[in-house]
Amino acid sequence: MFVVIQTRVQLCDCQLPLIQMILLLIFLLASLLQQYGTEAESSDVSKLQLSSIKEPNGVQESVQEKVLTVSGEGMIHSPDFPHTYPRDTMLVWRLVAADNRRIQLTFDENFGLEDPEDGICKYDFVEIEDPTEKTILGRWCGSQSVPSSQKSTGSQVIVRFISDEYFPSEPGFCLHYSLLPVSASEPEATTQPPPSLQGVEELLEAVAVLSTVEDVMKYLEPERWQLDMEELYKPTWHVLGKSFILNRKARGADLNLQREEVRLYSCTPRNYSVSLREELKRTDVIFWPSCLLVKRCGGNCACCSHRCADCQCVPTRVTKKYHEVLLLRHRGGGRSLQKSMTDVALEHHEECSCVCKDDQD
Repeated sequence: MFVVIQTRVQLCDCQLPLIQMILLLIFLLASLLQQYGTEAESSDVSKLQLSSIKEPNGVQESVQEKVLTVSGEGMIHSPDFPHTYPRDTMLVWRLVAADNRRIQLTFDENFGLEDPEDGICKYDFVEIEDPTEKTILGRWCGSQSVPSSQKSTGSQVIVRFISDEYFPSEPGFCLHYSLLPVSASEPEATTQPPPSLQGVEELLEAVAVLSTVEDVMKYLEPERWQLDMEELYKPTWHVLGKSFILNRKARGADLNLQREEVRLYSCTPRNYSVSLREELKRTDVIFWPSCLLVKRCGGNCACCSHRCADCQCVPTRVTKKYHEVLLLRHRGGGRSLQKSMTDVALEHHEECSCVCKDDQD
């Protein structure tokens, strides 16, 4: 009996340190969880405090939005302008004009962001919003051209700059802002009705002068044209055009390409071969080469105007270019030829346009 009792006592003594260690670990884990919860609560409180800060102009500044009071000239720009901007960045500025004045925004000539995809700025772009009208004045990317100046309809304007985690470009953008004169503070009155209220003939004339399908979408729906572009080329299970099925395209017809083909093969300057003797009315000499290529207006004007019965393709800008050719001329008596290099001036049509013959008459 004595031996058995002694063994049990030894086993109990061995288990005590293990139990104490487990209790210590549980205590430490509870302490860590309590500390983490306190820090998270403190962080939430600080965020709430930040979001409640108001600028002197009375506009509340959020955590992700910087409010700037516009009382004169200034600028905002992408980080590190005019060098490569960082990846994965989102910056928002709210410009608030003093005395309810309107704001003018002008882009710096150094402009370059990631190129668009299918004509749509999806990745890196700068966007201007007019909160008064609740409309997007524009979204820009790429580096082909500098965006045009913008004017707010009210006293506020919002500028957003977004870049994704791929392919940053340079130099980014720089936007100069200033106050419009008091005389120009009132929004310009628009006499043209919105597209939805225009008649068929009026709408036809309005869209006929637009260059790309993007311009058409901007004209029809300036607030959501980019969404309309994405929907325009998205095939559905119940409606698939023949061009999509027969050509097996990943997207629908390229409307811009179709319009460009019409432009290229309609009234445009194109290469024509002309006889120098006939062109210069010099039948007494010989030219070599006898024909040269010149730019002359050509093509049809079927899409000139639906109200014109007879359209003609005529030059609107003509220039003279000199070509060096070999001139052969009979000497006196006709027994020999005089050979010399000479310059001949030929007309080249630089620009062409379809003109209604009825209007000319």
